[in-house]
Amino acid sequence: MSVKPEAASALFAGPFALATLSALEGAAFPALVTSDAQVIDLRDALDDADLSVRDLLNDWEAVLPRLTALAGDSAPRRAPLADFRVHAPVEPRQVFQSGANYRQHVIDLHVAHRAPGDERPEAERRAEAAEIMDRRAAEDLPYVFIGLPSAITGPYDDVALPAWAEKPDWELELAAVIGHPAYQVSVEEALDHVAGYTIANDLTDRATVFRRDMPQIGTDWLRSKNAPGFTPLGPWIVPAASVGDTGDLRLTLKLNGETMQDESTKDMIFDVARMVSYASQTARLLPGDLVLTGSPAGNGMHWGRLLRDGDVMDASITGLGSQRTRCVAEASR
Repeated sequence: MSVKPEAASALFAGPFALATLSALEGAAFPALVTSDAQVIDLRDALDDADLSVRDLLNDWEAVLPRLTALAGDSAPRRAPLADFRVHAPVEPRQVFQSGANYRQHVIDLHVAHRAPGDERPEAERRAEAAEIMDRRAAEDLPYVFIGLPSAITGPYDDVALPAWAEKPDWELELAAVIGHPAYQVSVEEALDHVAGYTIANDLTDRATVFRRDMPQIGTDWLRSKNAPGFTPLGPWIVPAASVGDTGDLRLTLKLNGETMQDESTKDMIFDVARMVSYASQTARLLPGDLVLTGSPAGNGMHWGRLLRDGDVMDASITGLGSQRTRCVAEASR
């Protein structure tokens, strides 16, 4: 699917962002994209032929001032963004995903995922979900699990819907990109370890979320979330300083032009700092890693309309730009 990035006036917040681009026939390279849709090849600008975006994040504190200077310097050679293909902005070593982090979304999913034999009225199940969320928030226990980097694809790439996926769904999410290793950091320290933010659409096959053959095991995130291309990412990593407060960013997802998700991060149960801190209590977060922060209400299960062949998703988050992905059904094997 060939899609041009959005107009320059709506690219992202701040003067520049990081991207991974390629010419039509060339290899992917790390790029600085300016707010007027110009591209600086960072291999040339920083004199490192083997440079990647993850390399930049590995040395983020030292690199950030150099990138800021480059964005304001007219000397480096620039080219129009429209001449390049946009890839996922980074190849993370680890992807930390989270669930049940938007109040209304949790209520909707709790109602939609009725357990076999549960015949209680909807109002009773909604009340139960609200009680569970209140308890979780009071105990400060976000729900974090592991995703696979192999599920990541570009922000304008087609998404293959596997033949076995009976109920593929969308989940627009704000993703924090780690720029400094984080291990057992406090909530107060957590954002110091975030280099920037990007957009993720964490696709999920609702039919395989729960192991009905082994209900005592619970959720099966490997099968339901990690098919190739199930995590469209990007287009940019926008530096944290340009994004500012992440407490009131608007997440909007449209399906074939119709708005499905439209919510503020105000509805989060656990904010970005708490999510990063919590993940770091067990795992060592590395530069380039992603911490996805959950998806708001308005998924396909809520609307009774799951993804189909030919569907086009347009997803945007305040200050981070937008992505467009088309769904293509895989043939049965």
